[in-house]
Amino acid sequence: MGVEGCTKCIKYLLFVFNFIFWLAGGIILGVALWLRHDSQTTNILYLQLGDKQAPNTFYVGIYILIAVGAVMMFVGFLGCYGAIQESQCLLGTFFTCLVILFACEVAAGIWGFVNKDQIAKDVKQFYDQAFQQALMAESETNNGKAVVKTFHETLDCCGPDNAIGAITPLWRDDLCPKKDINVKNFMESSNCHKKIDELFSGKLYLIGIAAIVVAVIMIFEMILSMVLCCGIRNSSVY
Repeated sequence: MGVEGCTKCIKYLLFVFNFIFWLAGGIILGVALWLRHDSQTTNILYLQLGDKQAPNTFYVGIYILIAVGAVMMFVGFLGCYGAIQESQCLLGTFFTCLVILFACEVAAGIWGFVNKDQIAKDVKQFYDQAFQQALMAESETNNGKAVVKTFHETLDCCGPDNAIGAITPLWRDDLCPKKDINVKNFMESSNCHKKIDELFSGKLYLIGIAAIVVAVIMIFEMILSMVLCCGIRNSSVY
């Protein structure tokens, strides 16, 4: 016989939470695909300086997000179906999947917090190397100038965070976005180190907020799935 009373309410509440979880998985998958194909990050992270490729740590994280979104959609469907069918086996499998996902999310969150500045740091080092090559006489024999111009045009910046970078717009207008060079623009111009930090920190905050929301939903789902599973077991006795 089916569950009754409060357990029946928990059944439909779990279904609603699973549907939200399934939607959250779809949103994460969509956001990850957007980040993967975002013009700013794509233009920068596809660059190659000689034989050296731009740091791809950011894309590794994006691929993990794509996988997480797809798994969340599958687990959400599994939970919805298990709740409606009142299947202890499906609910138990659903709970196990949630525990594994939650553990992976906590581990990824710790790793992301520890290495949150590393992505921007690697990209800034790559930019600095290209900038140095672009200023040297042999820049015509490599693609350093093209790499630097791509950074400047994509991020609307000019020069690194040092004295040479600060005066670059005044003596190397071939490397910087075309604009009127006057005292006001010179004082207000943003260096590329600052722009790189803004680019990646904003996207990491977006990922962090999404992860916190998903973690809260997962905790509620684990509690509700166990309560419903116990309710189904008790109802089958009577």
